[in-house]
Amino acid sequence: MKNTFTVLLAGFALWSTGVAAQGVPQTQLQRITLSAGIHQIDTQLALTPEQQGIGLMFRKEMPQHEGMLFVFPGPSRQCFWMKNTVLPLTAAFIADDGTIVNLEDMKPQTTDSHCSAKPVRYVLEMNQGWFAKKGLKAGAKLSGQPFSAAK
Repeated sequence: MKNTFTVLLAGFALWSTGVAAQGVPQTQLQRITLSAGIHQIDTQLALTPEQQGIGLMFRKEMPQHEGMLFVFPGPSRQCFWMKNTVLPLTAAFIADDGTIVNLEDMKPQTTDSHCSAKPVRYVLEMNQGWFAKKGLKAGAKLSGQPFSAAK
């Protein structure tokens, strides 16, 4: 239960300290390329609790081939919400080997909790509908540096 609301707590901590209150989106994070079959994803990495707490908040647009990968220290149940996020997103909860465990469509500017079906280390947020348009469902496998390095 400790990590169930990691992102929620990090987001609250940032909001309460005023960092997120500035309303500035983070667009300059480290990037990698992931693959979903023939589809390439230009992926920002949210590696620290601070980066994860802000996530895609305050972004007004995001190109269709871009996303944000949240990387956690180890597998745990991950839950996300959409407060201060104006883009409709889909969260892919991903196992260490790159397999999509479950997908959750998330409504903008809500505090509804969207959680992984089992413990995961990775969560990839993309524009809502991207996974469906590419025919990707639970069980599909992503490839790229974080997944090839997984033990």
